Amino acid sequence: MSQWVSIWRAAQLAGVPRAVLQQQVRAGEIEENDGMVSTASLLALYPQLQLEAAGLAERVARIRDESFGKRVRERLLPSQEVLAQRLFQQSQELADVQRHLQRYHALVVDLREQIRQKNREVGGDDPRLAALERALAGGLARVLATEPVDALHVMDDMLKVMSAQVTLRPSGHQFTVEGRDSLLQAGLRAGLNLNYGCGNGSCGMCKVRVTDGQVARCAASDYPLSETEKAQGYVLACAHTAASSELTLETLEAAGPADIPEQQIAVTVRALRPLAPDTLLLHVQTPRTHRLRFLAGQSVTLAAADGDGAQARHPVASCPCDDRNLHFFIPRDPGDPLAVRLFAGGVRPGDALTLWGPYGSFTLAQATQPLVFVACDVGFAPVKSLVEHALSLDAAPSLTLFWLATRGDGHFLANQCRAWSEALDPFEYSLFTDTDPAAGALQVARAMRADLFEVDCAFYLAGPEAFVATVTAQLAQAGVPAAQIHQEVLP
Repeated sequence: MSQWVSIWRAAQLAGVPRAVLQQQVRAGEIEENDGMVSTASLLALYPQLQLEAAGLAERVARIRDESFGKRVRERLLPSQEVLAQRLFQQSQELADVQRHLQRYHALVVDLREQIRQKNREVGGDDPRLAALERALAGGLARVLATEPVDALHVMDDMLKVMSAQVTLRPSGHQFTVEGRDSLLQAGLRAGLNLNYGCGNGSCGMCKVRVTDGQVARCAASDYPLSETEKAQGYVLACAHTAASSELTLETLEAAGPADIPEQQIAVTVRALRPLAPDTLLLHVQTPRTHRLRFLAGQSVTLAAADGDGAQARHPVASCPCDDRNLHFFIPRDPGDPLAVRLFAGGVRPGDALTLWGPYGSFTLAQATQPLVFVACDVGFAPVKSLVEHALSLDAAPSLTLFWLATRGDGHFLANQCRAWSEALDPFEYSLFTDTDPAAGALQVARAMRADLFEVDCAFYLAGPEAFVATVTAQLAQAGVPAAQIHQEVLP
């Protein structure tokens, strides 16, 4: 018997990006009704799921192994309290279904007996009553007959215990809470722009209102909610997790850079390592009590804490899903006093820097178009942040990267691009080399027009002015609307 599950849950069951499943729904390949997907049509399109269901039992059996079981308990499973609450909820739902089935069964049996009695009263020769009695008896037999278990239904029930699906209102965004993540951690990991401050229960900025489902406390917090807020269902997202398999929260999300406040944070240098002779990876970490809230693609100003004037603005090269560990790609540049100091060894791991920001509007637009990223040299930094954010959102049907290198360092993170391509079906990349940014941009534009057969994509360009201007002009000539072109000009 076919069941109906949400598109989000169906994508989890099929092991495909949600955007791919949505495309198949729009194409009529999968039956959909009011946001719910038929498991029968899902199995027809992905027959291998029957095998994966059998493999689920084998994976569960492996948990008996002590070392594997310990790792699963620590990293993947919710806490015992949360598991107990989710299992209790599943048991309640099962009890409700059984109670309804028993009542329907009693109703049908009683109705059949009334028909039989009525037929006896008229002499037992009314063919219409006899036919109705046979129909009821046959229907009841079919309902009570043993049928093969829907593998996807079983897997969905298992997922409801192991993870929870959260829906945000009014945006309608959804994300999954897995393991021991808090609501805030899971939302950020999914690429959502949730409102928060400290992330450790002190400021109260991550307040959300629970409108459906249950939550459980998973961390201590110092911020005191008023009795009125508690009565209205407010909780701190950083200190609570989902206790029910489905949860609906009411909260506001950042719609763009204007909704992100400027912050000043004292950060610590965690690592400095060369990616190439003239490019350094700078890894800084914020305090636990003051994380950087930013959007993918934005920049910050970094300055030496001793106040010697060594400061510069650089785009963040990492995803907002990890708001404490921030990565930057620093090119060797005599005009950048901070870069000069870094390359000279004037800053070491453990040293303090001051950070201001975030700045800039080179951020992902909320759309489900294919995404095309075009970078030149260290323009790959904001692009990398955008790519990781897009992968977290799981909303774009495809991601394509074109990366031009004009410096001797070349494509200093080509291995990262290769890893994305090998691990992710919707990701493709092409690498180019030219000593002149404008000439190289023409080379990239020709390749883009050869590879992309439609202009209904969102384009994100980052690099020096000559590169960005040339690619923008080429896209305009190809008929790409200006609203679909996003630019970040770097020095």
